[in-house]
Amino acid sequence: MAQDMIRMENLSYEYNSIEGNNQLLAINNVNISVKKGEYLVILGHNGSGKSTLAKLMNGLLLPTKGNVYVNGMNTRDEEKIWDIRETAGMVFQNPDNQIVATIVEEDVAFGPENQGVPPLEIRQRVDDALRIVDMTEYKKHAPHLLSGGQKQRVAIAGILAMKPECIILDEPTAMLDPIGRVEIINTIKKLNKEEKKTIVHITHYMDEAVEADRILIMEQGQIVMEGTPREIFSQVEKVKKLGLDVPQVTELAYELRKEGINVPQDILTVEELVKAL
Repeated sequence: MAQDMIRMENLSYEYNSIEGNNQLLAINNVNISVKKGEYLVILGHNGSGKSTLAKLMNGLLLPTKGNVYVNGMNTRDEEKIWDIRETAGMVFQNPDNQIVATIVEEDVAFGPENQGVPPLEIRQRVDDALRIVDMTEYKKHAPHLLSGGQKQRVAIAGILAMKPECIILDEPTAMLDPIGRVEIINTIKKLNKEEKKTIVHITHYMDEAVEADRILIMEQGQIVMEGTPREIFSQVEKVKKLGLDVPQVTELAYELRKEGINVPQDILTVEELVKAL
């Protein structure tokens, strides 16, 4: 059995409202474990609690109730918080909020420099990180001249250079065009399959969830569905009731079945549908 990279036990989180007189329950008694090496996708519409959950995963927020363990370390333990953030790196939806330097390679070096990594090793880490995200040729470029997808890959390289075992991506493609989205999804798959990173990918794009090992769907701060992409997306009506879509090809298969054409209900890719037809 793979060990847990992240474990959440009886986890609740409340925001104070702007008036300060009532609480908003964003996470409601959630229990989740993320296995080492797993590619987990968390789905949910806006306001379902998924971004709050991401921030709880690396100690940016601390639970109101319950506990979060990252590689066995409790996020409530102040002495461990930097170890936790080095173990579980975070990529946000807007890369401009994460890029701090005026040259790509200097930006990627920023994290390891703050960790006190020796200069020769920083050089090696920067080169490795840029190679993994296919941005080596841009290392001398200014980040503000890059496309959205390229900027996000630089932001991911900056996290990679800090050598995290787990990468949490909070809607990393939300601000990107379709080409940028494909670049980032390919990068995420590569990080998981080739670099053996544990991935927690938070999104509201259904087609991005198809590649996951496991999907969780959130609604009103709770996990309401859990399973493999096939198990989740074959339940078209249930997913739609939660205000979410299913991948387009799954929807097409669903409509064909309604018209009496006998195709499997757990189709996820165009190739599978072509074969079935």
